[in-house]
Amino acid sequence: MGQCVKPFNEGRAANDEFQSANNGLQRGELVRDLLKQRMQVPDLPADALARPALDQRILGALSPRRALLVEAPCGYGKSHAVLSALSTVPGAACWLSLTPQENAPARLLTLLSLALDTPGILDSALQGGAGFADALAMMLVSVGRNAACEQRVLVLDNLDHLSNPAAAELVSQLVRNLPESLTLVLISRCGLPFETHGLELEGRFTRLGPEALELSRVETFHFFEGLLAANRLTSVAVDKLYDLTEGWITPLALYRRELEQTLERKPIQESGSVERFLRDSVLAHVAGGPMRSLRAIAELETCSDELFLALEPALPETPCLLPSQAQERGLPIRSMPGRGRWYRLNPLLQEWLRASRMPGYEARMRLASQWFGQRYQFPEALRYALLAGDDEEVIRIASEGSEALLLGQDTASLLRMRRSLPAELLERSPRLRIVYGWVHAIGGQFGQARALIDDLSPADLEAHDCRIAALQSFILRGEGKVAEALAMADRALADGELSTQGQLVVQMVRSSALCAAGRFQEAREANRAASRLAREAGDSGSEALAVYAHARIELGKGALRHAEQLLRTGLDTAMQELARPARVGETRLQLNLVLVLWHQGRLAEADRLLALCARHAEQARDLGLLLAMALRVLMCRAEHRLEDAFVWIGRAERTMHAWQVDESLYVPVLEALKASCWLAQGRVDSALQALRRLQPYRDAGCVPELFPMMPGLLDCLQVRVDMARGDLVRARETLQRIRERYESTIPWGVDLHVRLLDAVLCHREKGGATARRLLCDLIAEAASEHYISPFAELRGELQELMERSLVQVPESGFRQDLAQLFGVPLAGGHGETLPEPISEREQGVLELIAQGLSNQEIADKLHISLHTVKTHARRINAKLEVRSRTQAIVRARELGLL
Repeated sequence: MGQCVKPFNEGRAANDEFQSANNGLQRGELVRDLLKQRMQVPDLPADALARPALDQRILGALSPRRALLVEAPCGYGKSHAVLSALSTVPGAACWLSLTPQENAPARLLTLLSLALDTPGILDSALQGGAGFADALAMMLVSVGRNAACEQRVLVLDNLDHLSNPAAAELVSQLVRNLPESLTLVLISRCGLPFETHGLELEGRFTRLGPEALELSRVETFHFFEGLLAANRLTSVAVDKLYDLTEGWITPLALYRRELEQTLERKPIQESGSVERFLRDSVLAHVAGGPMRSLRAIAELETCSDELFLALEPALPETPCLLPSQAQERGLPIRSMPGRGRWYRLNPLLQEWLRASRMPGYEARMRLASQWFGQRYQFPEALRYALLAGDDEEVIRIASEGSEALLLGQDTASLLRMRRSLPAELLERSPRLRIVYGWVHAIGGQFGQARALIDDLSPADLEAHDCRIAALQSFILRGEGKVAEALAMADRALADGELSTQGQLVVQMVRSSALCAAGRFQEAREANRAASRLAREAGDSGSEALAVYAHARIELGKGALRHAEQLLRTGLDTAMQELARPARVGETRLQLNLVLVLWHQGRLAEADRLLALCARHAEQARDLGLLLAMALRVLMCRAEHRLEDAFVWIGRAERTMHAWQVDESLYVPVLEALKASCWLAQGRVDSALQALRRLQPYRDAGCVPELFPMMPGLLDCLQVRVDMARGDLVRARETLQRIRERYESTIPWGVDLHVRLLDAVLCHREKGGATARRLLCDLIAEAASEHYISPFAELRGELQELMERSLVQVPESGFRQDLAQLFGVPLAGGHGETLPEPISEREQGVLELIAQGLSNQEIADKLHISLHTVKTHARRINAKLEVRSRTQAIVRARELGLL
């Protein structure tokens, strides 16, 4: 069965437009010498940014008979990326930069024959009456039969110029029938006009899209390091550049060049060279109705084809360009990950298109509000009603909306609009004040949320008592006041007037608070109630949050594998719903999956997922970004990149400050991270100062919603500082207070930290077998869930004890990972154990023998008889199968007993 081939810009031209090109251009009219000039490899800019990871990714796809498609809109550095990768390896590469003239199949074939060194084959084929497809087949067979032909790479650049189906069919034939000696690279702004899934399944076709080509945040900082060093830019400015461009490299390069050449500094969207690039390159072929369509799409945060068509009556001109069609044409608009068929323009282009407002703006915003309202997507409906300036509609939506929808969806846009909200509008509508109380509370601005509800009149307070109690319970939980949050939640439920959605919110608050209190069974019951209410309300966004809450309960119990299963199932379920709005719940699921991966030491997986969900959290202004940045700090610390860890702490601090988040929510977290990093650097005094600054938060007993184990871990940090200062007595007292405070409700992760520190203290206080036995038992317990993060966090304290103990641990994957983490060699692949173990008393004697003490000195030190010491020494020698003290010491060290 043949392949279905369509032109790159389907519908732009009928096939008969190319009739003359298909038939009229004969081989005799082609001037090969002129065409050879087109076979030039472009130059790589001298100041190109080194991107070794991207080079390796491209090179990994360049195997014999394989094709690589590098597809991205204008300005993503497609050609330079391929050039950079090819420059790192020896070998022949032929580069063809296509033009619209290659829509003539004969001309395209001639270029290919020159690249493949088969011009004679092409001539004889065409002279014999062969068609274009047969001529290409003969050329490829000839290349395949040439055993002496060296391996080479053929690059077809600007493939998007080919709009003739006949020319596209030749490229499809080339991709399908590559000989062993040839690798093909296709570079295009658009997707290919033919099917490739069969080749992908065979492992013969790879696609790299804009997400692989755009600069990461770290690469963006490297890109501007010269201007940063010269104080021409600050790190805050580079951060904003990255957020606005999302790593779109050409605008960044043009802006950098402009800054290097002039002292005047404009915003990047107002830079002359960037504006020319957007107008003359990106939008060169967009005009009239399509341009107005793009400007209408830019007015919306995100857009689907269905939503855009709903706005069509308020558009000034047709024909329209749908978001999906804009993406197919190679414009910088991409589908939203995990959101079905929703699209978003690159923020830089969006800002540039928004510079002037088209007529009918208010009407389009009103239509958008109605469209979202019909689908119960409350925050978006309210947002576009506000943009339309329709006060009555705003009040109506606020009166009918539910707290649960606010909790489950993205409220960042509503929070950004708070400053422009007319004060009289809030005065007219108590429900709107409550709605914005929720918006502020979800955004971590608890003080502003309280101010809104505190200013309500007594009559309004009484009329909305249970709703206000629900909001207050959420605020109290956000502030870490667990007992008060539970009491307020119970009050909200006791009234009996809460809607289904209101009950859902309160049950989720109860579940979180009960989990923080270590009352896991009660937390699970509240979570079941929330899940049931979410299903009854048909609110899949809150269902995702209920799964997140359930996973947090399992994390508190230390059940990492069950938590991972819950999170992955929740994400898979969310992915099945098409055309859904952005929801905070899905980002939280992803973040907590990263947390599980971190706890299990699966850092590569965690890093990939964290890059994705951190960006989503930042775009949605989700406070989960604080957890994402904290995880970044911990990963940097685990990899000994402490300078990078402090950079991430600084970024987190700036972001939370810019978001106007209450300090009580993020300051304790960042101070604790600083203390941990300072301890890793050996800066004990700095760590101690950080803990002193944290004392008020510790005394208040607050348990942050995002970091429920934090109080216990802060106490563990105090133990570590005490040990680093040599104050073992105080360290032991603090450890005992942790146990007394938690009793039987201690989270498993905190319990593991406490018992590991107990083993370290025991080793430093007494030495000997007791500490090793404690550690071996903990390793066996943690191995069931592969819970390795506490060992990584306490690596400095555990190092000596681990070196002496790990050899006694039975072979397992967890043991191997610990050996790699602590750099402990495991000779033979597994530890050797004694048939009859050394007793604790014998261990004490053995350690004193190793210190060089005589039998009498050992007897005096241990307050036992000389005869008893000799008996222990004989038993030690027998168990170790040695005959002398010296041999016993050597053998004991081999076994990790000393």
